[in-house]
Amino acid sequence: MAAYLGFDVGTQSVKALLLDGDLQVVGTASHALRTLDGLPPGHSEQHPADWLEGLRQTAQALHRAHPALWAQVAAIGVSGQQHGLVPLDEAFAVIRPAKLWNDVASAPQCQAAMAALGGPAGWFRHTGNHLAPGFTGGKVRWLAEREPQHFARLRHVLLPHDYVNWWLTGAATCEAGDASGTGCFDVRQRRFDQAATAAIAPGLSAMLPRLVEAGAPAGELLGARARELGLGARVLVSHGGGDNMMAAIGAGAVEPGIAVLSLGTSGTVFACSDVPVCDPEGSIAGFCDSTGRWLPLGCTMNATVTTELTRNLLGLSLDAMELAATAAPAGAGGALCLPFFTGERSPNLPTGTGGVLGLTPHNMQPGHLARAAIEGATFALAALLDRLVTLGLKLHTLRVTGGGSRSALWCRIVAAATGHAVETGVHADAAALGAALQACWTHQRAARPGTAIGDVIRQARVLGGGAVLEPQADWCAIYRERRQAYAAAVAALTPCFDALAGGRR
Repeated sequence: MAAYLGFDVGTQSVKALLLDGDLQVVGTASHALRTLDGLPPGHSEQHPADWLEGLRQTAQALHRAHPALWAQVAAIGVSGQQHGLVPLDEAFAVIRPAKLWNDVASAPQCQAAMAALGGPAGWFRHTGNHLAPGFTGGKVRWLAEREPQHFARLRHVLLPHDYVNWWLTGAATCEAGDASGTGCFDVRQRRFDQAATAAIAPGLSAMLPRLVEAGAPAGELLGARARELGLGARVLVSHGGGDNMMAAIGAGAVEPGIAVLSLGTSGTVFACSDVPVCDPEGSIAGFCDSTGRWLPLGCTMNATVTTELTRNLLGLSLDAMELAATAAPAGAGGALCLPFFTGERSPNLPTGTGGVLGLTPHNMQPGHLARAAIEGATFALAALLDRLVTLGLKLHTLRVTGGGSRSALWCRIVAAATGHAVETGVHADAAALGAALQACWTHQRAARPGTAIGDVIRQARVLGGGAVLEPQADWCAIYRERRQAYAAAVAALTPCFDALAGGRR
């Protein structure tokens, strides 16, 4: 029986996950990553070589733990952090460190590019999205303007998961899901928009990789890579996708009506749709998914960023943080966290900063601050879920995933703040699981072209051991009021963030 391997190349780690022939998880491994130190505010970068070392280390760990099953691996899938820019020269050598999804230094370049097509509304007509500061396109223009010596060498523009696929197969490819986050991809037509690429930088169109259709392989594992990873010959590499697209597969959100809220470094909320869902206001990104459908998605940059910064400030362990926040009342006694510590994408505040309002002698306590951090990160995501519904999505199921979903309190807060029952039990490494399941789909399609991704999801039984958490009525009432206070605070402070950012320069 065949086995399947999924890699998730994230900001904080590379994760690997191994499925057996019954599509059950038999092993996982993780290798920590770091972003580069000493960069100016708004910048975030990593060395792509570190991702490849993470693949080697996690592959070796799984090989040692499961040698018999490792020999049966028939296909690999790769999930990657979205929006990153891996700049490559003619020989596919990395020119400079990759700029990551949470690098928002290109905000001025995004505005300038959109102005060339008539502003955000004109850009939306071409792509179905706005050019958000985190998107890849702005980073390319930033490179052209700020590092012209590097742009002069630029010949290939790849996203992180595309770069890993190139390393595995020797072929430069992309797919519609992750390509949607470049900002120059027309999500309705599933193709790069020539006017948008020209507005970003001269010659960009020729630097973009070949587009692979949903379910088709990116290529076959190179012999040299098979030897490095301890794998056999003729291993397929699926086209993979962005981490959100892969998490959707790992959470079983491959049919309309299922929404997923992911509590990772960033927070995301997305739902499967049979038709494009584009937001002229720009709050929701009208992405494609990685199975041939669409995945409208809202993203915040400060989910577990917020809780981890608070936990470190308070000097608490994860368990102690959970206990302290659970003991505090819903609404945190009036303490209100604005979780914009690394700038923010939703709302669009690239110079945003974090803060806690409403502090009094009564609520200036560790538990109240811990709970306020969880609530503030949740309120931003709840607003995005509301926007999905406003845009016409009919949702019947909300599932939670990501590291934050391990917190029982956080899951209960999500239910009450959104007003939706929450399903737990999604694998915490949903993106790596989704990558492995997509690898299985690609492998099965090679023998049976009519195989649907839903067939694979049902075989895998992606939910296990979870619960359905109904919204707690008294909390719902409190959070309706607190969400209104949150929205009012954001509106009032938005004009202040540019001035506050001056102190960080």
